[in-house]
Amino acid sequence: MACRSSDHEAIEAEIDRVRSLGLDELRTLWRTTLRSCPPPALTKDLMSRFLCRHIQEQVLGGLDRETAKLLDRLARGDNAGPPRRLKPGTVLVREYQGERHTVTVVAGGYLWRGARYASLSTIARAITGTAWSGPRFFGLRAGADRREDSEGEQAHGGLGRSRRRGGSVSPLAAKVQR
Repeated sequence: MACRSSDHEAIEAEIDRVRSLGLDELRTLWRTTLRSCPPPALTKDLMSRFLCRHIQEQVLGGLDRETAKLLDRLARGDNAGPPRRLKPGTVLVREYQGERHTVTVVAGGYLWRGARYASLSTIARAITGTAWSGPRFFGLRAGADRREDSEGEQAHGGLGRSRRRGGSVSPLAAKVQR
């Protein structure tokens, strides 16, 4: 939606006015604008930010339908969407039982110890000898629980260091997760 510069100036002036109000004045403005009582624990700063955002939303429009649905899914804890794709050349590093394992992402798979694999889970299974989620093992996806398995590795993806074995993921792999 296009907005004229006079609209922007009016919005900025109203925002400046709202930010200059005291707490009691903000509560009164909240009641008249939103027709409800403000939460008692809201600070002056949070209340003014919320009211300023409401002003902008009224003038410029709210979120589009797709963004609103995404935020609703995230609030419910649903999956945010398709999993992230790793680009060829990305290097994943995981230390497991004192041994460092380096996996390179290539087109159509992964390289580990000179062999090509179709999935990270196959590599994780070969490393640990047990069934693991490959993305979880390499720290690309957080696990549902934070218990430690029998080998002393953290079951939540190994980000950071394990308390017993010193397992870690490279900073590069941590950046990929973000």
